[in-house]
Amino acid sequence: MKFPKYYLAAITAFIIWGFFSFVLKPLQAYPSPDILFYRIFFCVVLMWLTNLLFRRKNIAESRASFMLLEPKKRKNLLIITVISSLLLCANWFFFIFVMNHISVKAASFSYLLCPILTTVCAFLILKEQLSRLQWSAVGLSFIGCIMLSYNSFNDVFYSFIVAISYALYLVLQKKFEGIDKFLLLSVQLLITSIILLPFYPVYSGPLPTEAVFYSYILIIAIFFTITPMLLNLFALKGISSSTLGIMLYINPLIGFFLAAFYYGEEISAMQIAAYSLIVVSIAVFNIGSYLKMKAVSASV
Repeated sequence: MKFPKYYLAAITAFIIWGFFSFVLKPLQAYPSPDILFYRIFFCVVLMWLTNLLFRRKNIAESRASFMLLEPKKRKNLLIITVISSLLLCANWFFFIFVMNHISVKAASFSYLLCPILTTVCAFLILKEQLSRLQWSAVGLSFIGCIMLSYNSFNDVFYSFIVAISYALYLVLQKKFEGIDKFLLLSVQLLITSIILLPFYPVYSGPLPTEAVFYSYILIIAIFFTITPMLLNLFALKGISSSTLGIMLYINPLIGFFLAAFYYGEEISAMQIAAYSLIVVSIAVFNIGSYLKMKAVSASV
């Protein structure tokens, strides 16, 4: 069975992102745009150095494959690549802003909304079909999110922006089947950096001089951006967008426990009940995925 390695890749990516606050919180004193600018610029430099030094053959093969496509398909892929870059940029900026200026809980909540929105977007855009058991899991997670949003409209508003930007990004990546994932992410980040470059002189703060800032940005670029993003793209080769989306819950669940037991944020009984319901929904969804997979295997 080919699926376990794709599940493992997705789980690893979301566990990594669950601990993102460990490297983001120490940068709380810096403006959110600065963290975004340097995160993307560092990623672009690292990825393109890797491409030009070690992956020239991959670039040549990808370029040759791209040129063999019909003009209409090439144009569509270019448009989707630009849209993906814009969505990624928006997601990262709003996540940093919410994490450092709203609350860790609000940032975590965005990735509670994301699986529901990813599932719906995959159904509407990619026509991915879910079983009744999987839809019931989505319903349980939706109820959990409603419980969490009670008396927290401001948090929900910002969380929705973060969630919908990543949900749409995730779904659109299914359009890039057969394309080198490292090169794809390199191009997306390059486009994002080109879009951001004119805003850098206007919206960036004073040039950071502390070595600790650049140390954390380097860690964020390598371990909390490039690595999990590539794991996500790899996982999409073997599992559906909706399945990957539901596994996103690993990230906010870790964030919830960190908020409660590490950062000391106040947690209510309602929130505990809601997160417990979401844990149940993850189990139900993946049971549904397993049964669906088993049925497909049996029919072959």
